[in-house]
Amino acid sequence: MLIASKPSLAGRTSSGALPRDRREPAATAATSRVRIKSVTVPSKRLWSATHHGALGLRRTILCSDRYLWLGRMPAGALADGANPVPEAVPEESSASGGLAQTAVLVVLVALWYIFNIYFNVYNKQVLDFYPFPATITAFQFALGSILALIMWSPNIYKRPKISISQLAAILPLAIAHTLGNLFTNMSLGKVAVSFTHTVKAMEPFFSVLFSALFLGELPTIWIIYSLLPIVGGVALTSFTEASFNWVGFWSAMASNVTNQSRNVLSKKLLAEKEEPMDNITLFSIITIMSFFLTVPITLFVEGIKFTPSYLQSTGLNLNEFYVRTFLAGVYYHAYQQIGYMILAKVSPVTHSVSNSVKRVVVIVSAVLFFKTPVTPINSLGTAVALAGVFLYSRVKRIKPKTA
Repeated sequence: MLIASKPSLAGRTSSGALPRDRREPAATAATSRVRIKSVTVPSKRLWSATHHGALGLRRTILCSDRYLWLGRMPAGALADGANPVPEAVPEESSASGGLAQTAVLVVLVALWYIFNIYFNVYNKQVLDFYPFPATITAFQFALGSILALIMWSPNIYKRPKISISQLAAILPLAIAHTLGNLFTNMSLGKVAVSFTHTVKAMEPFFSVLFSALFLGELPTIWIIYSLLPIVGGVALTSFTEASFNWVGFWSAMASNVTNQSRNVLSKKLLAEKEEPMDNITLFSIITIMSFFLTVPITLFVEGIKFTPSYLQSTGLNLNEFYVRTFLAGVYYHAYQQIGYMILAKVSPVTHSVSNSVKRVVVIVSAVLFFKTPVTPINSLGTAVALAGVFLYSRVKRIKPKTA
C-alpha cells in the first residue's frame, strides 16, 4: 500500500531512530522490538522501521522522499542492495504511462469539441430549411437508440440488467432529457447557434437554484458572485442580438431548466438505488426511453412531415437532407458518449472547465461558419457570460468552512 506523502525526518536521533515518545506505546514496549535500517537506492534514500509485535507479526514502514509504504515485507526485502519496495513500477514506465494517458485525454477532448461543432453546424442547416424540430429530435433519438442496441448486441459494451424500479426512477430523467433536446432544437431553428449557446450558458444559474430547492445544497458566496457575470452577460447579449427571437430565447431558457432538472433528479432519484449504473449505460437507456416519449409528441404537434413525397413537395434536396440529418444525429451521440468517457478520466471540476471551453469553441466556430453578424457590445456580453461560466466551474471546488 503506497500513500503519497513526503515524510519529515525531523525529530530523529543522530542514529536515525525515532524518539521513544514517537514509537509504540509503553504498554507494548516490553513485548515489541523496533529496528531502524537505512537503505540507499538510485536517486533515493529510504529509512525502514521493522516492527516485530508481540504476536510475531512483522510490519515494515518505509519512508522515502515521496512515498510512505505500510505493510508486510518478505524476508530479505531489506537486505543491502535489494529493492525495498516490492513490485514497484519503474519511474520510466510510470512516466511513459502518464504521457500515454495524457495523449489519449487530449485526443478525446479534441474529438469532443470537433463532434460538437459538426453537430451544431449540420443541425442548424437542417432546421433552417426543415422547420420541424420535434421530428428532427425524434429522428436523433431513434438513431441513438439503434446505436445503443448495436453497442449491446455483440457485447461491445456490457448489456445492462434493468429492474422495474430502476426504469421508474429513470423515467423522470428521460422526460427532462426529451424536453431539453426538443427545446434546444426549437431554439436553433429560430435564432443563431451562437445566441442559443450564449443563453444556454445560464445553466449554472439553474443548477444552483434547483440544487438549493430540491437537494438542500446551499451555494457559497463565491458561487453566487460567479453567477452575476453569467446573468449580466446573457442579458447584454440578448439586448444586442441581431437574430433575437422570443421563441428562440425562451426555448433556450426552457432547455436550461429541463437539462438542469434532469441533473438534479439524477442525484436525487438514483443515489440510493440497489445497483449503481455507469453514465454511458444510463445515457443509452434514457435515449431509448426518450425516443418512445418523442414519437407521440411529434405526431400530435407536427404530424407526419417526413415522407419522401412531402419532402419533395417542399423543394428539398432529399439526398442532401437525409445525409445532413443522419450526420447531425451521429455527431450528437458521438460527442455525448465521448463526454462521458472524459468524465470517467478526469474530475468533475476539470470536466466542467473543459465544457466551458467547449462552449466558447462552438460559439466562435458557429460565428465564423455562418458569418453571423456580431457587434462589439454583443461580443462583450458573450465574453462576460462565458467568463462567468469559467469562474463558476473554478469556485465550485471551494468548500464552505465548517464550524
